[in-house]
Amino acid sequence: MGNRTLFTGGRVFTGGAMAEAEVLVRGGRIAAIGTGLDRTGAEVVELSGKLLSPGFIDVHTHGGAGVDINAASYGDLSRLSAFFASQGVTGFLASILTDTVEATERAIDNVCRFMEEPTPGARCLGIHLEGPFLCLKYKGAMPPELLREGDAGLFRRYQARAGGRIRYMTVAPEVEGVPEMISQLRGECVLAMGHTDADYETAVDAIGRGVSACTHTFNVMSLFHQHRPAVMGAVLEKPVYCEAICDGRHLHPGTVRMLLQCKGWDKVVAVTDSMQAAGLPDGEYMLGVNPVTVTDGDAKITGTEIRAGSTLTMAQAVKRLARFTGAAPEKVLGLLTTNPARLIGEDHCRGEIAVGRDADLVVLSDGLDILETWSAGERVYARKTV
Repeated sequence: MGNRTLFTGGRVFTGGAMAEAEVLVRGGRIAAIGTGLDRTGAEVVELSGKLLSPGFIDVHTHGGAGVDINAASYGDLSRLSAFFASQGVTGFLASILTDTVEATERAIDNVCRFMEEPTPGARCLGIHLEGPFLCLKYKGAMPPELLREGDAGLFRRYQARAGGRIRYMTVAPEVEGVPEMISQLRGECVLAMGHTDADYETAVDAIGRGVSACTHTFNVMSLFHQHRPAVMGAVLEKPVYCEAICDGRHLHPGTVRMLLQCKGWDKVVAVTDSMQAAGLPDGEYMLGVNPVTVTDGDAKITGTEIRAGSTLTMAQAVKRLARFTGAAPEKVLGLLTTNPARLIGEDHCRGEIAVGRDADLVVLSDGLDILETWSAGERVYARKTV
């Protein structure tokens, strides 16, 4: 493909609205947006009325297509990247579940190698540590024997191993040592609350210390009561981002609508929290150290009723969000693009179709089906036509 690509004849999601415009890409970045753009020497992509959106960004995923990030090799991550691209994803954080120090460092090493030597597909933007500084009561799929008290030193050991690539970490602020750790790590990593039984006061204090998000909001955490607002009261009140798993299982559609009403459309981040069964049939799988059984697309730790992530993809999430809310694409798309980019500090280079941003793009049908995915101006997925 040439160095210049012109997208024309489509509806472009830019600046929070839909516009009939052309988009010129040069050198992997968006060079111009407008009408009648110079197409000399450019590959012309005729959109024929289709939607052009920034590529989706998933900040919370444990895998898919048979790949479990905790155990993934370089080849596994390459396969996962290609699968994510088929789901409209151009950027993701590799979420590492609570594990032994040795296994965590091995996972970090493999993710970092893939970031240094990427293959065509969705780009890994960094690492999300989900634990180990989480509470026992709301451990969810976390192995209880591996949960720890707050330890900034251990985080910094992991961060040094990762070369600064840990972008996001989930913590429980009521766990011994975690409030102090939050203060110590402010500015070193984006911090979220999750797997937590914190009361309202502790959660508000954590936000004041530097927590800026809530992991899989409403799930595995203390919920709102009129006399005990708990974590939910704090995150609904304060200006933090809220992750939302919009698969219809983790959150009722009415809960999704309520969350958007409370937080506003600019503070909700669509995530999958997917595990290795995403994109695959029901069966037996793994999530970190846990055996998982998937039945009717619902992933649970084998022999229990404990959910173990999801089988959701971002391609499914965008359509379900549209269905749950009845909102137009220009409302829905920001939850998968602009908002996650802002959450992890990537909005200077991705998450919007704007001049100077990376040309990470997805072409969608009117029904929000993924037709093409482009990463840094290169087509990395095209839907097969019959």
